[in-house]
Amino acid sequence: MTPTRIASASESLNEIATLRIELKDTNPLIWRQVEVPTSITLKVLHDIIQITIGWFDYHLWEFTIGEQRYGMPMDQDWGTEPRKQAAKVRLRDVLKAKRTVIDYVYDFGDYWEHQITVTGVRAGDPAIGYPRYIAGEGAGPPEDCGGIPGFYDLLAARNDLNDPDHAQALEYLDDYDPDVIEELPIKYALGRIQSPQRR
Repeated sequence: MTPTRIASASESLNEIATLRIELKDTNPLIWRQVEVPTSITLKVLHDIIQITIGWFDYHLWEFTIGEQRYGMPMDQDWGTEPRKQAAKVRLRDVLKAKRTVIDYVYDFGDYWEHQITVTGVRAGDPAIGYPRYIAGEGAGPPEDCGGIPGFYDLLAARNDLNDPDHAQALEYLDDYDPDVIEELPIKYALGRIQSPQRR
């Protein structure tokens, strides 16, 4: 039986996965496409998501793959299933022969849900630095705005001069533009972790 392309990724440090990161329940959809080494840990994948969406890593987070949860080491699991340490699990170890979908939650209060889909795995190009940003649409929401409902309430209030929260929303969002991705800071930040020593 011939091994699949994704199966071979488990045996190579030079395999690159293409990931599509979607912020659930956004309309229009906020998404990013990135290429990452399959050798990175899930902790580094967390860092990449934070950078590309525009989060600032202020809050707790976790991945769910199948029935297993992965996150930071914690003294207690706050009523959830026990989680494995994301820093000790590599992406290649959770890839499956069929398309892999990974759920990621950031900020257990605002509860930003992301879906990460592995759309392909291939050999890396030695002339290219990874991880790298490929494409995306929509600016990530500001931190601590109340999750998806709060985010859209803020945008609506800012756009409505008669809304009683208009001035507050205007101040809170400042120069935020939901249609503009600041790509240069994303590429710069990803460049700082384009190192074979970074795991």
